[in-house]
Amino acid sequence: MNDQLIILDTTLRDGEQAPGIALSPDDKVAIAKQLAKLKVDIIEAGFAASSPGDFESVSRIAAEVDGPVIASLARTHPDDIDQAADALKAASQKRIHVFMSTSPIHMEQMLRMTPDEVLASVVEGVTRAKRYVEDVEFSPQDATRSDPDFIVEVCRAAVAAGATTINIPDTVGFAMPEDFVELLTKVFDDVRDGNEDVIISTHCHNDLGLAVANSLSAIHAGARQIEGAINGIGERAGNTSTEEIIMALTTRADHFGVDIGADTTEIFETSRLVSSLTGYPVQFNKAVVGRNAFAHESGIHQHGVLRNRETYEIMDPAAVGQTSTLVLGKHSGRAAFSDALSKLEIHLDDEAFQRSFTRFKELADRKGEISEEGLKAIVAEETGAIDHDMKLVSLHVAGGSHEAPIATVVLDKAGDTVTSSAEGDGMVNAAFVALQDAYGIAATLADYRVSPLESGADAMAKVNIIVQVGATTYSGQGVSTDVVEGSARAMVSALNKAASAKSDSAD
Repeated sequence: MNDQLIILDTTLRDGEQAPGIALSPDDKVAIAKQLAKLKVDIIEAGFAASSPGDFESVSRIAAEVDGPVIASLARTHPDDIDQAADALKAASQKRIHVFMSTSPIHMEQMLRMTPDEVLASVVEGVTRAKRYVEDVEFSPQDATRSDPDFIVEVCRAAVAAGATTINIPDTVGFAMPEDFVELLTKVFDDVRDGNEDVIISTHCHNDLGLAVANSLSAIHAGARQIEGAINGIGERAGNTSTEEIIMALTTRADHFGVDIGADTTEIFETSRLVSSLTGYPVQFNKAVVGRNAFAHESGIHQHGVLRNRETYEIMDPAAVGQTSTLVLGKHSGRAAFSDALSKLEIHLDDEAFQRSFTRFKELADRKGEISEEGLKAIVAEETGAIDHDMKLVSLHVAGGSHEAPIATVVLDKAGDTVTSSAEGDGMVNAAFVALQDAYGIAATLADYRVSPLESGADAMAKVNIIVQVGATTYSGQGVSTDVVEGSARAMVSALNKAASAKSDSAD
């Protein structure tokens, strides 16, 4: 019988630390519920002490999400641990994840602490966490640049204080697989030392592109927990990709000899949701979930796949939640649209269906055919709107290469029309300025991305933006065959969130 390997997903904690991502508590709960469908074992819901928003997110996930263990990160500071425990109160299964830096550069430059002081702080922190929960994880931050003997000393002390999981993080993506195996083997032998109640874990970053390789290599050294994030998002170059770990272990079960409980058919939907809510696109050639992961262009490859899919595909697309391409056009009616949504397992209420169908017909009139990805993007855009949001009625941009363009936007809010015109440095900028005037909100564009959903001159594009209003960032998404219109729709989406937050604050 194989050992069970634990999957801890940190999309909502380390993943959200990626620059430009600012998930709301509602966003985090939505992702956590999808992670529960994916059947990860542990959801690291956040760092409760880091902000009121993170505390709220951890608390709501603890109360609203069933299935996985819910964890909160905490430094060894008493207040961190107390807040983590408070946020996790409602969870039926809970974990406090305590960390402390152990590398010389971190201890000297960041902590300004001696090794003895670090050791004492670890014992105090783990002991305090153990008063609240049975399940305590400890991580020596920057372990791969730490003295291995000091790592063993600190981790032994953490186990003696009550830690049940010892996580060895490659915090800056420094390790090579063979070095990481050597370190994990030492920790397994010298810290676990036959104590089957202690789990050895990994948390690897991707600075050198080795996060997944390092994590998988650690299994042979005795690691039985791997920490990762959906789509590999996270600090700098990101984390170990949760979905890549799941499929590597599933596809090469013969090599690793461990069992996991994940539902692989939920992988693609989880990836899509995380990408949509974070505004981080998935690269086309991304393993498992990228647009080209199961695409074949070469004639030789196509011939082989037509004869037998396994000639060039080591995974069945359906196993990760992918489906065959769906094409809809301007002549499609409600029945065809409804059937297409049903095949995609998308279920909408009447109002959301009508909004999505109306938008579909507008775009189908322009481009003739709409792909499955286009359909999903339309639904994602339209179902994100709520009743009191402003809606873009029309956009007109006048001006050419010899004069500054002027954009005129017409918006509808509960039957009232708002019109605004503004000049800008380019058509997209003019539309952005006009929309800010219409909302009465000054926003700075922090990130702007255009992603084609298909190929061809009439291709639909998805525009993702992040705007900053004061100290807060808001994401928005728009879909259109016209990049300027798609950009305006993304800005409307982001400014609706800003306006809603402003209204809530005023209340």
